Amino acid sequence: MEQEKQIRLTSGELSQLLYQYMEESASVCALSFFLEKAEDEEIKSVIEHALKLSQSHVQKISSILTEEKHKVPIGFSVEGDVDLTAPRLYSDGFVLNFIEQMAGIGLSLISTSLYSSVRSDITAYYKECLTETMELFEMSKDLLLEKGIYIRAPYVSNHKEIEFVKKQAFMWDIIGEKRPLIALEVASLYSNIQRNALGTATLTGFSQVSRSKDVTKFMMRCIEVAKKHIDLFSGKLKESNLPVAMTWDADITTSTAYTFSDRLMMYYTTALIALSVGFYGTSISVSPRMDLGVMYNRLSLEIQKLSEDGANIMIKNQWLEQPPMAPNRHDLAKDN
Repeated sequence: MEQEKQIRLTSGELSQLLYQYMEESASVCALSFFLEKAEDEEIKSVIEHALKLSQSHVQKISSILTEEKHKVPIGFSVEGDVDLTAPRLYSDGFVLNFIEQMAGIGLSLISTSLYSSVRSDITAYYKECLTETMELFEMSKDLLLEKGIYIRAPYVSNHKEIEFVKKQAFMWDIIGEKRPLIALEVASLYSNIQRNALGTATLTGFSQVSRSKDVTKFMMRCIEVAKKHIDLFSGKLKESNLPVAMTWDADITTSTAYTFSDRLMMYYTTALIALSVGFYGTSISVSPRMDLGVMYNRLSLEIQKLSEDGANIMIKNQWLEQPPMAPNRHDLAKDN
C-alpha cells in the first residue's frame, strides 16, 4: 500500500478529484444556507446529513491533493459565497427534492470516477463515496415518499407476452403516425422533464437574488430554454396519452436579497447545463424512435451554445478556475 501511494495520480484520477472538490465546496455553501432556513425537522436532518458528507469529501480531497503536491482549488466558501442571514429562497420540499435529484446524479458521476480510478486508495475513496451517496439518495427518496411529494414516472401497460419488432417503422417513421413510446423512452423523457423543472426553479431563485445584470439576463435565457424543453418533452408524453410531471415554481419565495455570490450561482448554472448535454446523449442511446433522436440532438446543440455563453461570462469576470493542462511542448521548445 505504501509503495502504491508513490504512484502519481493519473489524469483521470486528478480531473475527477478536482471536479468533485468544486462540486462539494459549492454544495457546502448551498446546504449550509438550506440548513439555516429549514423548518421541517425531518427534512432538516437530511440536509444536515448531506452537508456533513460534502464537508467530509472536501477535507478528504484536499488531503489527497496536498499529499500529492497538487494545488487545492479555491472552490467556494460559506464566508465568501453565501449570506446565511438572507431570507428563505426555497421551500423545504423543494430542497428535499433538490438533494434527492443531486444524489441521484452524484451516483452516476461517482461511478464514472470509480471507473477512472487505478490506485487502490483512490478506488477505496470512491467506493466509500458511492455507498454514502446511495444512503443519502435512499434517505431523501424515502422521506419524499413518506411526505407524499415524490413524483413518480408514468406507468405503462403490463408486459404480458414477448414480441419481436417486425417493421423498420419502429425506428424510422418520422413523418407518418408514430408508434407509442417504449418504457425506456418514457423514462428518459420524464427524467429530462424533472431535471429541467428542477433547473428552472433553481435558476428562477438565482435570478431574483443575482447582483449582476449579465448573470440575471443569462439565467432568464436559460429558464426560457429549459421551459421550452419541458414543453417539447411533455408533448411527446401527451402524444402517447401519458401524464406530465409537475413543476416546482410555487416553491420559490419572493426574496430578492443577496443570498449567493454570482460566481457560485454561475457555477451551478453552467454545471446543470453540462449535465443536460450528457443526459440528452444518454437519452439518444436508449430512444430507438428516430424523431426523439433528432429532437435530442437539436436540443443538445442549443444548450451547448448556452454553455459557451455561460463560460464567457465566467471568464470575463475571472470566475473560472483553470484545470491542469498537458504541457505545451511546442512553446517549451520555442522559449528554450
